[in-house]
Amino acid sequence: MGSYAENSPVPGVRVRYRPRALKQPVNETLFYKRATFVAHLPVGHRYTASHTWMRSVAESPGNWRVGLTKFALRMLGELVEARFEAVPGQAVRVGDVVGNIEGFKALSDLFCVVDGTFQRGNPDLDAGLEPLSRDVHHVWLYEITGTPDLRSLDVHGYVGVLDATIDRMLERQKAAEDHESSE
Repeated sequence: MGSYAENSPVPGVRVRYRPRALKQPVNETLFYKRATFVAHLPVGHRYTASHTWMRSVAESPGNWRVGLTKFALRMLGELVEARFEAVPGQAVRVGDVVGNIEGFKALSDLFCVVDGTFQRGNPDLDAGLEPLSRDVHHVWLYEITGTPDLRSLDVHGYVGVLDATIDRMLERQKAAEDHESSE
């Protein structure tokens, strides 16, 4: 079990500290809940407005592992397939399409979030994408060497993106319900 901090930097959001094994560093997460969406967001990750996360690879300075947030995976639905167009050693820039991921609800391009060199897709996903759904903010899609997008956000900035995105979804849902009830 973890413990919760009383003084969160974001009103209405509790920070949860959940240690892993004793020999590993503490894995600090921010507990996020809005409407029916709940997530534990790792504080040490960087995030993008397109709902990807990235974390530096401790054993390989300059390398970043990139994955999809829980919110992105929820929008995709059950995952079917991930494909990479980028090949190891290929130069890539922020915004380049490096591949795509298919879910039952949607097919989405995977955009690069680091200027640098594409290293590889995650070999642990060759047998299937189930691990992405089980450990969302730790199982990565691809690894890249370079400099992260300067517009990437810390966890608190990403909370703002989630709030705005979910509020827009709720507004659209309410407008659709109001329209249906007026007919």
